[in-house]
Amino acid sequence: MTHPMMAALAASAPAFISLRRDIHQHPELGLKETRTSALLAERLRAWGYDVHTGMATTGIVATLSRGDGSRCLGLRADLDALPIQETTGHAWQSVHAGVMHACGHDGHTAMLMAAARYLAQEGKFNGTLRLIFQPAEEHPGGARLMIDEGLFSLFPCDAIFAMHNMPGIEPGHLVFRSGPTMASSDDVTIVLHGRGGHGAMPHKATDPVVAAASIVLALQTIVSRNVDPQHTAVVTVGSLIAGAANNVIPDSAKLEVSVRALDRGVRDLLEERIRALVSAQAQSFGVLAEIIYKRDYPVLVNTAEETDFARQVGVELVGEARVTAQGNAMTGSEDFAVMLEHCPGSYLLIGNGTGEGGCMVHNPGYDFNDDNILVGSAYWALLVERFLV
Repeated sequence: MTHPMMAALAASAPAFISLRRDIHQHPELGLKETRTSALLAERLRAWGYDVHTGMATTGIVATLSRGDGSRCLGLRADLDALPIQETTGHAWQSVHAGVMHACGHDGHTAMLMAAARYLAQEGKFNGTLRLIFQPAEEHPGGARLMIDEGLFSLFPCDAIFAMHNMPGIEPGHLVFRSGPTMASSDDVTIVLHGRGGHGAMPHKATDPVVAAASIVLALQTIVSRNVDPQHTAVVTVGSLIAGAANNVIPDSAKLEVSVRALDRGVRDLLEERIRALVSAQAQSFGVLAEIIYKRDYPVLVNTAEETDFARQVGVELVGEARVTAQGNAMTGSEDFAVMLEHCPGSYLLIGNGTGEGGCMVHNPGYDFNDDNILVGSAYWALLVERFLV
């Protein structure tokens, strides 16, 4: 049996599928979402929202208040695309070479916009609703930029929620998880400084390549030998750059490392061990190690009360059979985690399907499943009406 909220939004779904495809066709990278931001702001103002633009360059906060309720709810969608060349061949394929919506942020935005129009025109709630359209989720991290510019001091919220599509799960299926849900993400650059020389006379050089090779292998022991086996951690060396010829020992070698954890204490341990191990390995080979350790997105932790509430709304909307009450944690990262460090809330998933376009996000063949526009917008509208009573 279809929930009344789904029926109420069904007629408007085609219009927001068109909006989604328009945004998809004109993708913009982080902090450059000027066309997208202007398009959304114009519509939100026309629907009666108080619209604040320019936060973190292209971010939007749209506010709508009803009645005398004191509670304030925040809903967040992301705006930015990725530097990927699209290969879908759809009529709405990106017109910008090397830029595409390969993560579904166009769909996340369209779902929230569809809910925004319904809530402005027909919504029954008592309190304040804030719609946060955030730039630069992929890079350099628009959530932190918005917070640094006073997001929650200028626009306080009692709770905040966000939704992301997930390929490999049936369309419209909702997945919730309380507690640590997505991993922290840290970037490490290691530069090994040695002394170059002739490849035929290695004894007259100090070889950073051999040191780099040893460090790559040694780094893998941190997870297997320093982290509690019941905890999750990832240390991946994604790049090793050194030299240009087989008979020349270079002066330096550079490694780029991705480090992830689902526990804040484990995150600290990983940094401690990486610094110590790299320094000791480098010293053993007679080279100097320069370590640039950048802490990026924190662990995303969904608060229990807000997740339980979000889960109840999901069950009401689509039924228990289409809800995963406590999904698995993921080692991917998401900068909504920064917002959750400042405000209680929850981050949920909506299945994107397994058929055409159902490949994983960040793939040139990916596309958002338009069937989710109706389910996602109805979920947001129902959540608002149940939270702001």
